[in-house]
Amino acid sequence: MDYLSCCGTDCSTCGCYGGLCKGCNECKGEVFHAPEGKPCPIYDCVVNQRKMQNCAQCREMPCSTWRNTRDPKFTDEEFEKNIENRVKALKEMI
Repeated sequence: MDYLSCCGTDCSTCGCYGGLCKGCNECKGEVFHAPEGKPCPIYDCVVNQRKMQNCAQCREMPCSTWRNTRDPKFTDEEFEKNIENRVKALKEMI
C-alpha cells in the first residue's frame, strides 16, 4: 500500500492527501500540519534518527511519541482506536 505512512496512517482516506498534503513519506515528514513546518516527530524519529522504514520495525510501537502527537480533535476512545488501527495496519505489512 503506497499510501501508508511510517506511523501506519492510511493517507488515502484523508481529503487533503494528493492536494494540500503529499503524505509524510513523499515530503520527508514535512506535512502541512507538522509543528512549525518541521518534520512530524514520528517521521523524524523513525526515518531520520532510527533509520527505519516505518514504526513496524520498532519494538516500542506504539511509543510515547505517538501519544505526544495526538490529534486534539480525537476523543480518548477515538484516539485509542486510531492507534489500534495504525498498529494493525503496520503489522499487516510485515
